[in-house]
Amino acid sequence: MTEEEMWREVIENDESYDGIFFYAVKSTGIYCRPSCRSKRPKQENICFFETAKEARDAGFCPCKRCRSDLFDYQPMKEIAEKAKQLLEQSFHKRLELDRKLKDMGISLRRMAEIFKEEYGITLFEYVGRLRLAEAKRLLSDTDDGIIDVAYSAGFNGVSSFYRFFKNRTGMSPARYRKEHRI
Repeated sequence: MTEEEMWREVIENDESYDGIFFYAVKSTGIYCRPSCRSKRPKQENICFFETAKEARDAGFCPCKRCRSDLFDYQPMKEIAEKAKQLLEQSFHKRLELDRKLKDMGISLRRMAEIFKEEYGITLFEYVGRLRLAEAKRLLSDTDDGIIDVAYSAGFNGVSSFYRFFKNRTGMSPARYRKEHRI
């Protein structure tokens, strides 16, 4: 974008450009989002930045009206990322995983909504993918028995493991091991 195009969006207070660029007012030392409803500055007193960090690094302070400092603050994304980390660390330990998710201070239902909105997949589906990947790795890389693979991958029993594995791969764990053995 040219500076003239950015200036036009500032004049129009266009929200669709929030996060694409920021503008700072040299006379006040403040930086804003394009959608800020503060008094329009003189064009000769502004400069443009691609990120809020660049504006802060140049010595400008965030606007208290448009809260340009909070543009990067995305609590729902942080919750989804924290949940994803917990799933990746504890997918094979069901009770520990449930406890850690509850300790985040948000209902599991709300967390599931946030996770699905952020990643396009449910918590349950994501855990299933992690467990399947771990089971495949154990089957192809180790000599562990099928029952040990099932429990190591986080399944509560061998029959649920067999059903899950066959539904996802189209073959039994033993057949998978035989075909994918390293």
